[in-house]
Amino acid sequence: MNKVFPSASAALQGIVRDGQLLAVGGFGLCGIPEALIAALRDSGVGNLTVISNNAGVDGFGLGQLLETRQIKKMISSYVGENKEFERQYLAGELELEFTPQGTLAEKLRAGGAGIPAFFTKTGVGTVVAEGKELRQFDGDTYVMERALLPEVSLVKAYKADKSGNLIFRRTARNFNPAVAMAGKLTVVEVEHIVEVGTFDPDEVHLAGIYVHRIVLNAHPEKRIEKRTITEKAGV
Repeated sequence: MNKVFPSASAALQGIVRDGQLLAVGGFGLCGIPEALIAALRDSGVGNLTVISNNAGVDGFGLGQLLETRQIKKMISSYVGENKEFERQYLAGELELEFTPQGTLAEKLRAGGAGIPAFFTKTGVGTVVAEGKELRQFDGDTYVMERALLPEVSLVKAYKADKSGNLIFRRTARNFNPAVAMAGKLTVVEVEHIVEVGTFDPDEVHLAGIYVHRIVLNAHPEKRIEKRTITEKAGV
């Protein structure tokens, strides 16, 4: 089976559609699948529910899909770097399901592991627990959280072999493995593609069984989300 596609748009062809539940890897702008997000924007699909730790920044990352109004709902943990997100949410134009960061990671991990739900103390007594089942364990109250099963997952990795075995690079790993495992169909953007057998098995961070399509983006932009420069005295 050939998992390598010639472009990001080709990798998304036939698998994205209006109204889908999608998951996108990354943390801020670190480890986001830049080319796949741009291709999703260019596909024109809309009415999307997107699972991602946050929603990029204005004009980049998932912020591009907010500007084009392709996202109807975000399932996120942090959204503080995007003014357009704030504007749409406060205007009632965008739905938001706020999820504690550890809970979001576990909801994705559980989806990939075939676990339909789990109990956690996080969020008990807050709006996070409203409408959800509560249960007592050893005298403590826990809230039940359902797993997330996106129809399509978009992921960024550093290297892949042609079977889809993945190596991530440092903190760019972040949510990407969990997003990849949870997706019913996972598309991965990488900077290097090598032949099967190139990797030492101990180097592999995620097995190719979770990867369905691969696209090469050898020179991603890798923007810095927030750059602060300290002025030197006398300069």
